Amino acid sequence: MHTMWKGSISFGLVNIPIRMFASTENKDIKFRYLHDKCRTPIKYEKKCLTCDREVTIDEIVKGYEYEPGRFVIIQEEEMESIQPEVKKSIEILDFVELTEIDPIYFDKSYYLSPQETGEKAYHLLRQAMKDTGRIAIAKITIRTKQSLAALRVYNNLLVLESIFYPDEVRNVEQIPGIPQQIALDEKELSMAVQLINNLAASFEPEKYTDEYRIALKELINKKIEGEEIEVPHEAPQRNIIDLMQALQASVEQTRAGATKKKAKVRKKKATVS
Repeated sequence: MHTMWKGSISFGLVNIPIRMFASTENKDIKFRYLHDKCRTPIKYEKKCLTCDREVTIDEIVKGYEYEPGRFVIIQEEEMESIQPEVKKSIEILDFVELTEIDPIYFDKSYYLSPQETGEKAYHLLRQAMKDTGRIAIAKITIRTKQSLAALRVYNNLLVLESIFYPDEVRNVEQIPGIPQQIALDEKELSMAVQLINNLAASFEPEKYTDEYRIALKELINKKIEGEEIEVPHEAPQRNIIDLMQALQASVEQTRAGATKKKAKVRKKKATVS
């Protein structure tokens, strides 16, 4: 696995040399745009609309549009002069409870492993965090971007989660059409709770798959092999008459599944005992 960053975890006066690795990968299938007539990839040009010509990279500057059509130019050296000091360290600021952080703050995840001289200190921090049940809030600068981060233990490994700053999370009050206090029918609420209980399960990530990506791969392979693709007719949508009927139908549909889940759990417990 490619090492994307090297540095250290700053833990009080302790420095733990670490390496950082991307913990996830985007498996979306990417397409290129082609000219339909000759199947040639389309080229995107950097063109100035005023001069009506393509411009080179050395002719391009950065501009901030502070009003429609009005820009202030920012030079590279001006940006460099205000950049934070690049420390090759993950500076721990506080230790908090994971439950205190809403998932909306999380951005990207990275695996951390110790460098050759950091094994003992790495294990010490990992075990101390396990024993206290706390995670660390830290700051890290990667390239020129300073990020807030959460450091936690995952599968016996230290993981860094970059998190958004509070002012980067939009205020929910800006979202229109959110219902406030609406009188609920007790039967409908009871049915909704029953539906949730019928669908309740332990989180097993391996049972969830990207069905569209799998189908898209199969489609691409068939096209490569020259198979004819038949486009199925769209299935008619079922009409839901009202909320209560929809809840009732959903509960009946999931009841059998819930019964099977309980039987499976009982069988598993009996096998263990």
